[in-house]
Amino acid sequence: MDRMTGAQALIKALEYEDVDVVFGVPGGAILPAYDPLFDSPIRHVLARHEQGAGHMAEGFAWATGKTGVCIATSGPGATNLVTPLADALVDSVPVVAITGQVATTAVGNDAFQEAYTTGITMPATKHNYFVSDPDELVQTVHEAFHIASTGRPGPVLVDVPKDVQNAMTTWANPQPVSLPGYKPTKEGHTLRVRDAVDLIEKAKRPVFYVGGGIIKANASAELRELVERTGAPVVTTLMGRGCFPDDHPLACGMSGMHGTYTATTAIQRADVLIAIGVRFDDRVTGDPATFAPEAAVIHADVDPAEIGKVRVPEIPIVGDARRVISQMIEAWGDRTQPDITTWQDQVSEWKRRYPLRYEQDPEGPIKPQYAIEELHRLTGGDATIVSGVGQHQMWASLHWRFSDPRRWINSGGLGTMGFAVPAAIGAKAGNPDDLVIAIDGDGCFQMTLQELVTASTEGINVKVVVINNGAHGMVTQWQRMFYNGRFSASQLGDKLDYVLLAEAMGCAGFRATSPDEVAPTLEKALAVNDVPVVVEIKVDWDEMVFPMVPAGSNNDTIFVGPDEKVSLER
Repeated sequence: MDRMTGAQALIKALEYEDVDVVFGVPGGAILPAYDPLFDSPIRHVLARHEQGAGHMAEGFAWATGKTGVCIATSGPGATNLVTPLADALVDSVPVVAITGQVATTAVGNDAFQEAYTTGITMPATKHNYFVSDPDELVQTVHEAFHIASTGRPGPVLVDVPKDVQNAMTTWANPQPVSLPGYKPTKEGHTLRVRDAVDLIEKAKRPVFYVGGGIIKANASAELRELVERTGAPVVTTLMGRGCFPDDHPLACGMSGMHGTYTATTAIQRADVLIAIGVRFDDRVTGDPATFAPEAAVIHADVDPAEIGKVRVPEIPIVGDARRVISQMIEAWGDRTQPDITTWQDQVSEWKRRYPLRYEQDPEGPIKPQYAIEELHRLTGGDATIVSGVGQHQMWASLHWRFSDPRRWINSGGLGTMGFAVPAAIGAKAGNPDDLVIAIDGDGCFQMTLQELVTASTEGINVKVVVINNGAHGMVTQWQRMFYNGRFSASQLGDKLDYVLLAEAMGCAGFRATSPDEVAPTLEKALAVNDVPVVVEIKVDWDEMVFPMVPAGSNNDTIFVGPDEKVSLER
């Protein structure tokens, strides 16, 4: 039997889980684990900040469908992981975080770099562990990966004291996981599935409302088959972009606060809402009391806690999205597509009357929508797009045409500024042959720009397009609309030279300041593949994101422009 230290067993346990890349920052309490990592085939990507390491693990998980891994030391190393862990929890991203801890003999004594990591991260993780026995390390890691990747995916943290890492143990392959209190339901209830199909068949105005659960369950192909059998229009959440192709005639785009008029209004008029892999988030529902008022709701989700949390469904189904959709297809059998031509024509009419709109003056300034559409044209849409949070996130989601799942990565539920650059690095590390482009805002970019050094040092050649309007754009939009244009603490200024910054960090830098420079500048950036690239696009700081439904409002009234409201007629 193999005798080894706890640290060696820890790294070997990661190898056993087929981990090929980890993202981390070393420090005293985790140093014992970094020594065997030196000889391991696992690639270690040295982040410049633990938050960056956590977001890299998220980006890796988003892009590959595998569990991302991040490593940090005790105290501030662990607390710096709280933001990405919380982000992964709300967006259902499978991540395993390994943190060092002070020796068990020092725990509770306010030792150097001590923090109550499991206590601090309990509400930010799906589950966490404090390992006090080296003989339990391997099984604990195995359980952590199981919990992170099954049911509703999420982050799991394993906290390992330094003396446990240094202690001797004996390697033994982990046993099959048996957790009596954790048995995720995969199969939907047969009778409820049949009831759901019967209800869809009888509907006059059915709408599919689908989200990130489709992507997490790898259910896009099944979704398309079910949609085409029923003929119902499809609305995606921000997290579900790409789970159903935007060029499909039944696609309505994204719904909610900044969703398309068609998507939001289709839900408001639906008589049957088929909600799969969604959680009725407040950005989608607005005022829940007035959301989809005419609809009977079918809600299928792997997490039973989401069923009825915001909207009580007429037909609740707990189960894995891929399996539930497959059951619906089986239950549909040889039924013909219902005649809902009138409804399909109405949805098509909304698309025609209320398309996404902006005007690009050839003389400038550059409109951000134009820059994103030009980037889509030049790439043919064949890229993984990673965004930060704010206006640029909404413009990217709205104006990029998504065809495939796992090509859109963003921070949805937590809304974490600074997400894009490190998450893009993680996505590129996971899929090195893919074109990975971070579309970031200047505010978000300045929160984690130090990770550009990680990208250049590690040879992870992402491309970062900074939509620079000199401000926290979404903050200024709200200040314009709701605070009488009083721009309190929202202006970032113009002191940062993005081209020089990029070059100082080992990247190539480019800049576009007028509309005629956008395409040539992006072409140059796309042609550089031997180093990471930063492109600054100086855009119109007055531009706002529309459509818009103010937070908590009734989705029946939508701002389609700064001074143009459209109210739904019933």
